Amino acid sequence: MEQKRWFLFSLAIISCLLFFSRGRVEVLKLKSDDDGPPVYNHTLALTLVEYTSAVYMSDLTQLFTWTCERCNGLTKGFQVIEIIVDIEYCLQAYVGVAKDLNAIVIAFRGTQEHSIQNWISDLFWQQLDLNYPDMPDAMVHHGFYSAYHNTTVRPAVLGAVKRAKKIYGANISTIMVTGHSMGGAMAAFCGLDLVVNEGEVNVQVMTFGQPRIGNADFASYYSLLVPNTFRITHDRDIVPHLPPYFYYFPQKTYHHFPTEVWVRDNFSNLVSAEKVCDNTGEDPTCCRSVMGISISDHLRYFGVDMMCESWRQCNIVMGNEVERYSRKDSMGNIFLSRTVPSTETKNLPKTGVSSL
Repeated sequence: MEQKRWFLFSLAIISCLLFFSRGRVEVLKLKSDDDGPPVYNHTLALTLVEYTSAVYMSDLTQLFTWTCERCNGLTKGFQVIEIIVDIEYCLQAYVGVAKDLNAIVIAFRGTQEHSIQNWISDLFWQQLDLNYPDMPDAMVHHGFYSAYHNTTVRPAVLGAVKRAKKIYGANISTIMVTGHSMGGAMAAFCGLDLVVNEGEVNVQVMTFGQPRIGNADFASYYSLLVPNTFRITHDRDIVPHLPPYFYYFPQKTYHHFPTEVWVRDNFSNLVSAEKVCDNTGEDPTCCRSVMGISISDHLRYFGVDMMCESWRQCNIVMGNEVERYSRKDSMGNIFLSRTVPSTETKNLPKTGVSSL
């Protein structure tokens, strides 16, 4: 009985948090440049959602050779340069080159906790707890910031970008960064890092089901530095509502950066309608206009699965065929690296992998 009372009490608090985060009052207007907003590209979104889904694959052989089931659509011909698997923090990312886009693509995997419900519950209580370097008054979520900046992921990603540019040279004009859920948060920090610290001038970021990662000041800086950013939100996906936004305290609360694209499902999910939202990051007529209560909407975007092959924590498997491309560091983290463009691995078998 006592446990039941505590559950109902917790549920009531969470419902109140969601209700007060929906307010349709004027939100902080973010700074913007004079060149006008970037243009949303639906076809590019359909392509990047496939790249984002592929990063959830646990078979590193199939991922490295781009022969996985999720690698057979709009992303055909993609050349993987680097796969990073941070064992300690259960993170995964890859970097590669999409010749049809003339772009380097960086993709980050979302959270892989045993229970996504527990991860979502934890986000209700997260506080702004880190000052972003060299951005006065900008604060961010320490966990998301650290997942990118304080793990093996950042140096491996930046190294792979440099290697891809050296290999492909002038044929590469753009860096596209993508991710889902926590992977979307990491993608945003990566895009900002590429601009601020690496001097890249043509960076595009597109995320799916991304949580809030900073306050309004951070969102304002971000929108100036990485203006070609789109956050895709799916109908009633719960995660874009987290951590909660409290409109009574716009400067002190978490605040999304622009630009949101809200995808609504109609006619039993057979048809989707997309709305490009305003430049505030917290458009009250987009996903904030509904109660974000759906986990199923979080795990599927444009009809594409955003989770591992099975409903459990991802297991990493790798065949001996790609052993010569792999290495481990002292912590057991795994890296598969390509130094030159190659077709040597394209015909490797898809089976016969072994658990690491």
